[in-house]
Amino acid sequence: MIAKYRLIFLVLCVALMARGHAEETKTGWSVGGVPVVSYDSDKGFEYGIVVALHNFGDGEDYPAYQQKFQAEWSRYTGGSGINDLFFDAPDLLFGKIRLTSYVGYLTELLQPFYGFNGYASRYEPAYVISEPEEPGYNQDLYKSRAYYAHDRKMWKITTDFQGDITSPRFRWIAGLGALAVRVGRPDVDRLNSRLNPETPIPDSSLYASMVEDGRIPADEARGGQCNFLKVGLIYDTRDNEANPMSGLWTEVFLTTYTPLLGSDFTYTLATLQHRQYFTLIPRRLSFTYRLGFQSTIAGDTPFFALPFLMSSYKIREGLGGKWTIRGMLKNRAVGRSMGFLNTECRWKFYRTQLFHQNFYAALGFFFDTGRVFSSPEDHLHSAYGSGIYLAMNENFIVGLDYGRAIDRQDGTSGMYVHMDYLY
Repeated sequence: MIAKYRLIFLVLCVALMARGHAEETKTGWSVGGVPVVSYDSDKGFEYGIVVALHNFGDGEDYPAYQQKFQAEWSRYTGGSGINDLFFDAPDLLFGKIRLTSYVGYLTELLQPFYGFNGYASRYEPAYVISEPEEPGYNQDLYKSRAYYAHDRKMWKITTDFQGDITSPRFRWIAGLGALAVRVGRPDVDRLNSRLNPETPIPDSSLYASMVEDGRIPADEARGGQCNFLKVGLIYDTRDNEANPMSGLWTEVFLTTYTPLLGSDFTYTLATLQHRQYFTLIPRRLSFTYRLGFQSTIAGDTPFFALPFLMSSYKIREGLGGKWTIRGMLKNRAVGRSMGFLNTECRWKFYRTQLFHQNFYAALGFFFDTGRVFSSPEDHLHSAYGSGIYLAMNENFIVGLDYGRAIDRQDGTSGMYVHMDYLY
């Protein structure tokens, strides 16, 4: 049903056609950008840009940066959009405290929703296949191309602080955040206005059915305010934050959502993420893995917040999609307790210098898996694939990943353009 095409070949080709030169230490500000271009048969044509600025100061700690700004602005002609700004400064406050902030307004005309607890909620591809020429089409089973989706508009604002406990490797983290989420039925009128009027999309969705029969509580059905306080610990021995070749990075923290901060819901999450990096060939080949686990340990997480995976860097979504299990349907498996594993080999096969900027190109080969542990009916969801990445000055990294799901219940495949490595 959905065809996605992401274009970063212009940037890749410019770097790969250049002649190799010795890498030089960077100082001052470095600016990188890449166009965002894609097509989705339901969302429409996407256009936009991602820009990143890195300040390397006097270059003494290169490739580590002193400040980083990253901004994305993109739109789908069908109505969805991304507007966000990210800032990170490892030693901004008093020369010792790291400040990381994010602000974004995200609109999703078709936010994926497949029910709860992974395989406990059956996914039927024929429900959303509307064209007779598409594989799997069944006129008797077809419900709506928007069946596994709801409308979502979200403001996301977070600020985190990190400081040393015994050394820069062992740190505390504390942060505040606000998520203002509004959800509703898919806007099929808007979809129909740009699609074939002779075959309009029916106003039928799993979300609406679950609201009507009470499986989604009435106080959660339209979204709400989720404001939180986060505290935890980090142990970090990475040799390079942007693409480590050795070391480990472990973090554990609690996130509590409370009316004392203006939240409409009261609940607490425990999160653990552990990543480790191994050099196989110096500067060329590495093996990496990431283990993640998150569980609601008090209260009830509202249905629309179940996909949110906390970290010390950014709030991601899963299980499924570009940030967790690549090739699996986005947010296919959500529940009170979720765990996942990513494994990946990264090969930096080409280095060059162009316009006094350091570039490298890399290939990645990955296997991702995970499940909802709070449901005995769920079991492992897995996918595999590969990616190609281009890095400028070690920190501005553009990636194109392609993954394939192993189980048809998780979809078929996915292609993703993203900034930075997955972890």
